[in-house]
Amino acid sequence: MPTLYIVGTPIGNLSDMSERAKNTLSSVDVILCEDTRVTGKLLHAYEIDTKMMSYHQHSGGFKVKKIIELIEDGKNLALVTDAGTPTISDPGGKLVQELVARFGDELVVSPIPGASAVIAALSVAGFPADEFIFLGFPPHKKGRMTFFDRVATLKSTVAMYESTHRIMKTMAEIQSRMPERQLMIGRELTKMHETIYRGTAEEVIAKLETTSIKGEFVIILKSL
Repeated sequence: MPTLYIVGTPIGNLSDMSERAKNTLSSVDVILCEDTRVTGKLLHAYEIDTKMMSYHQHSGGFKVKKIIELIEDGKNLALVTDAGTPTISDPGGKLVQELVARFGDELVVSPIPGASAVIAALSVAGFPADEFIFLGFPPHKKGRMTFFDRVATLKSTVAMYESTHRIMKTMAEIQSRMPERQLMIGRELTKMHETIYRGTAEEVIAKLETTSIKGEFVIILKSL
């Protein structure tokens, strides 16, 4: 029975790659990846030469058909994302849904756990994490105001991602709706320039304005 392995990869530090993940990527027939250039560098670092096939948010039905054909031929596949755990706020999630719906129990879907930016951030936030809500990336335009209006009503710890280009806009949205709420931002987690910012939105904005805001961000809002 063919197997699709969901393989977690490092979010910045290559030492975080597990031996099981490396062995899996070495042994499968094809690695499905978000960007073959990014994954190619990762594989080169571990001397893995497995064939790659791209699958990303713009992949159409033709690419899904090719993947289905591989599974029907009995091939074992691995799914990775550019960094972290696939399918979590990631285009691979749609692919796994389609494959599970099509093959059911005729396809084994097996997790190979690894790094996850949201879990890494929660672990150092110092906020209650028995229950939390993960919202992925805020909408860019349509639905953005509604999104943050909803966030302001959530009593649980809230986690979300944000990009370099929108982090200040998102912090302004949080400040306008939740000025007293404590939060933590993790920037470039596990990388050389890893930085943790803590405080209210106003306090964190002041810190961001005095330093580089390049990189990937995870925002954690403390529960009410």
